[in-house]
Amino acid sequence: MKEIIFLDRDGTINVDKEYVYKIDDFAFEKNVIPAMQLLRDNGFGFIIVTNQSGIGRGYYTEDDYQKFNDHVVKELEKNNIRILKSYFSPFHPKGIGKYKKASRCRKPEPGMLEQAEQDFEIDNLKSWIIGDKWADVKCGKNFGIKSVLVKTGKCGADEKHKTDVEYIAEDLLDAAKFIIKS
Repeated sequence: MKEIIFLDRDGTINVDKEYVYKIDDFAFEKNVIPAMQLLRDNGFGFIIVTNQSGIGRGYYTEDDYQKFNDHVVKELEKNNIRILKSYFSPFHPKGIGKYKKASRCRKPEPGMLEQAEQDFEIDNLKSWIIGDKWADVKCGKNFGIKSVLVKTGKCGADEKHKTDVEYIAEDLLDAAKFIIKS
């Protein structure tokens, strides 16, 4: 069974520049590399789970998302950090066309984590989700794993989904240290 850190992407791994999809806009959030190295060195694997309503709203395409996400993954690999898989939800209730719908895979719903559980043998008792939005935290709660909110990115601005959390961290490195101590 794998101990997994589910990571939101925009605002947690990379700087969130509002519907980010251009490689030229890519930058890591503060302390991402040392945080992920610390977690990796303590036996955790990584899975990205990210809402991408910009696709559903018509701001960019699934292909644009994939190119940007591939770039993020390659930049992490340069630092010996491997992403097991990335899951994304392009759906949004205010989306357009086939993307306009409520979806169990859109956080705070746990659909992406449930899919990961089918794809990998995950130890839910030792796995965590880390994100910059309350929807990320609530997704973890809805799936039954522990969660950390980071003060990077949106810094929990989405009060609609506010819930209890194991820890509120300054950044990903602070989150990693807390998880290792736990």
